Amino acid sequence: MEDRPITLSPSLSNTHSSSEEDKTVLEIWGGASLHGHVGISGAKNSALVIMAGALLCSQDCLIRNVPALADVTRMAEILSALGVKLERQGNSLLVNASHIAQSKAPYELVSQLRASFFVIGPLLARLGVARIPLPGGCAIGARPVDLHVRGLQAMGADVQIDHGIVNAYLSGRNKRLQGAKIYLDYPSVGATETLMMAATLAEGETIIENAAQEPEVADLANFCRAMGAKIRGAGTNTITILGVPSLHTTDYAIVPDRVEAGTFLVAGAITHSEISLSPVVPDHLTAVIAKLQAIGAQIIEDAPNRLRIVPGHRYVATDIETLPYPGFPTDMQAPLMALLTLSDGDSVITETVFENRFGHVAELTRMGADIRVKGTHAIVRGVPMLSGAPVVATDLRASASLVLAGLAAQGKTTVQGLHHLDRGYENLTAKLQKLGANLQRTQLGADGDSPLVLPDPTIVTTVTKPGVTKPA
Repeated sequence: MEDRPITLSPSLSNTHSSSEEDKTVLEIWGGASLHGHVGISGAKNSALVIMAGALLCSQDCLIRNVPALADVTRMAEILSALGVKLERQGNSLLVNASHIAQSKAPYELVSQLRASFFVIGPLLARLGVARIPLPGGCAIGARPVDLHVRGLQAMGADVQIDHGIVNAYLSGRNKRLQGAKIYLDYPSVGATETLMMAATLAEGETIIENAAQEPEVADLANFCRAMGAKIRGAGTNTITILGVPSLHTTDYAIVPDRVEAGTFLVAGAITHSEISLSPVVPDHLTAVIAKLQAIGAQIIEDAPNRLRIVPGHRYVATDIETLPYPGFPTDMQAPLMALLTLSDGDSVITETVFENRFGHVAELTRMGADIRVKGTHAIVRGVPMLSGAPVVATDLRASASLVLAGLAAQGKTTVQGLHHLDRGYENLTAKLQKLGANLQRTQLGADGDSPLVLPDPTIVTTVTKPGVTKPA
C-alpha cells in the first residue's frame, strides 16, 4: 500500500488540553418531542478489536462501517506506533500490517484505552513477542488481564508482568503458539477475543470453553474467517479454532452498534416520541427490547434491520440485572436507569459486571431522581419529573444517561465531561438535533460565561508516517 496520510476521527483528549475539555459542555433544553429516523453507526466494540485483528494479516484489510470516535483514533494511533499503515476512506479504514516495526505499544496511548490490550494476541502470533503496558479506560471497576495471561501461557507463551508491562514471548523450540484447551473462569469478552485471535495462527486446535457470547465476539470471528481463519462456535460458549499458517486480505463490514441503538430507543421512550432507527440487528437487542416493553413502550420491527419505538403514555417500574450476553448488557444499565427515574413504582437495578458503575447516580439525583445505592444494587423510585441542572459525566455510558435525562427534564441541563461521550457515540449531538432535540455543544469563553457554539468534534489527527502524529 502506498504511504499516504490518514485522517482520523476526533480525539479531543489528545488534541485539547484538560482545561479546554473542562470548558466544553453540552447544553440541553428538555421537553422537545423527537421524530424521524436516525442512522446507527458501526459497533465501537467491534471496530476496536477488528482493528487489532488486522495485525494478524500481512496484506491489506479494508474495514467498513468504522465509526468516527475518539477510541477509534486512539487505536489507530497505537497501530501506527507499531508500524502499521492506515488510511481513512469515508467510513472505511484501510489497514496494512505487512511490516510491524515494534512489538511494544506506547504507554501514553495504551493508558487511555482499555481495548488496546487486544493487540497482545495478534502481536504474539505474528512476531512471537509482545510487550504491552497494562491498559486504561473508563474507571468503572477492576478489569484484570489474568484470564488473557493464563490463556496465552496455556498456548505455550512465557508471560511476565514487570513494572506495569506485560511481556509475552515464545521461547525454546516453539516458533508458533500451540493449540490448547482453555477454560475461562468468567466469560470475559476481552479474554475470549484476545485468545481467539492468538489461536488463529497457532499450531493445532484451540478450544475456548465458557467463552463470551457477545455479538462483537462473533463479529471478530467472522472478520477472521473472512481472512481465512478456521473458527467455529463463535456466539456460543465453546469456540474451536484450528490454526492456519497465514491469513489473507479481506473487505469486511462491521455490525451496527447495539448500544447506540439501545440508547436511541431509550431516547424515544423517555421523550414520549416515536422514532425509527436502522441499520440494526434486532436479535442483538433482545434483552433491551424486553425491558422497554416491560416498562411500557412498544418496539416494532418495520424491516429486518429497522426498528421503531412507539412510546407509552405512562411507564412502570421493572427490575434489571446486568449479565454477560445474552443477558441484559451492562452498557445499557445507565441509560435504562434514566428512564426508570420517570417510571411509576420502585425498580431495583443490580450491577454484576462492573463494581463501580453507579457514578451517574449522584448526577441523576441532582436532577431530582430518587435513587439509593446499596452495594451492587440501586433502588430507583420513580418521580413525576426531572429538573435541568449542571451535571458531570463520570464514564462513557453515564454520559449517555445524563443526556437522556436532560432530554426529558424541565429546563436546561448542562453536561460536562464530554470526552467520555466522544469515546463511544458518533455525532450524537447532530443525530439528536436532526430528530428535533434542542441541544448544542458550547465552549465557555474566557470570562466563563460567553458560550461559543461548537459542532460535534471535527478535529482530526493526521498520521504522516508510522509512529508520528500531529494535529491537522
